[in-house]
Amino acid sequence: MLTAPVVLLVDNPPLYAHGVGLAVVLIDLVRVLVGLVALLGAVVMMIWFERKVISDMQNRIGPNRAGPFGLLQTLADGTKLLFKEDLLPGQADRTVFRLAPFLSLMPAFLIFTVVPIGGVVTIAHHVVDLQVADPPIGILLVLALGSVAVYGTMLAGWSSGSKYPLLGSVRASAQMISYEAVLGITVVTVVLEAHGLTTRQIVASQAAHFWDWNALRLGVVPFVLFFIASTAELNRPPFDLAEGESELGGGFHTEYSSFRFATFFMAEFMNTITMSAIVVTLFFGGPDGPGFHVVRWLWPILWFLGKTLVFLYVQVWIRAALPRLRYDQLMDLGWKVMIPLSLAWLLVVAGVHQSTTWGLGVLGGCVVAGGLLFQSVRVARRRREGLASGGSSFEPVPAAPGLRAAATPGKVED
Repeated sequence: MLTAPVVLLVDNPPLYAHGVGLAVVLIDLVRVLVGLVALLGAVVMMIWFERKVISDMQNRIGPNRAGPFGLLQTLADGTKLLFKEDLLPGQADRTVFRLAPFLSLMPAFLIFTVVPIGGVVTIAHHVVDLQVADPPIGILLVLALGSVAVYGTMLAGWSSGSKYPLLGSVRASAQMISYEAVLGITVVTVVLEAHGLTTRQIVASQAAHFWDWNALRLGVVPFVLFFIASTAELNRPPFDLAEGESELGGGFHTEYSSFRFATFFMAEFMNTITMSAIVVTLFFGGPDGPGFHVVRWLWPILWFLGKTLVFLYVQVWIRAALPRLRYDQLMDLGWKVMIPLSLAWLLVVAGVHQSTTWGLGVLGGCVVAGGLLFQSVRVARRRREGLASGGSSFEPVPAAPGLRAAATPGKVED
């Protein structure tokens, strides 16, 4: 029989309340190692899961040779990449070229450390949160680490000493920076509703009932914007412009091979898992959910895994179903639609927190501003289309008759 929702406590005694001893150090080391091993194992399973789901959608078999159901195929591919020749371009900046893959990989793991995957447990008389760390500015740390990942992409293309990776890195960096604005604004909306910056406070603010989840409480729009922006931030289809094979070969990592290429590949899937976990934490209550009386500490973990798996499936579904956007469509969506909409929704939420009258007034102002913005974009598009078709946005100045006759091609008579 289901019991009341499992409420995650945020006022438990912290692990360091009674000083730092050997037990506390060992508990911290175990949490870090368990988090790292769990995330690496999830990456291996995610690669297999994506290949299997896409093959089913495309009426194919997918990996089925290495291990039962092809579960060991990812390990086989990783082993092959590990022993391939490690190429280093002659014009490359050797230090930066070697460092760039890890600048993309490390932020993915560090972001995962602040995600609560369960409630609390007692170990050696210490109350321990089931997350690696819970800093006071946890959600700001997520945004900061997401910005650091841009450097890995940019430096990988720049340090290769080739024009095609450089073009791919510039496009990828512009894309990631553009959609970071949307991520930041939607996170501010969540923080405004949760009255806290730690991820555990955000989860606890949604723990009473499922209709208190931020996805519903904030009106769905911030969740949709955050999900689309996170997909674009990860360079996943249909936003994988950085890997436009027909234009740039392989994008910013064209010159990479062997283990360093595998590092970029692993970072992409690790980021997918991490951002799905962040979506669950911010908008769907994290590990909160109904549980049984038996093994109560296990049910929050199962709820977290189930919710995260749903979003991982949606990511794979989108990859299999949608075509790649053009670059101008990608940037137009970010700057002309998502950033204004996320900012307007933030203002509406802030107005509603003040009073209903303020909320309605701000909503009306945002509707008027949105209409003016839409009209200006439409006029600019018509003018641009007119210029492209050979017309002009200005009235032509009539030429003098003599000049017109001289400019007219024809046979010159004596």
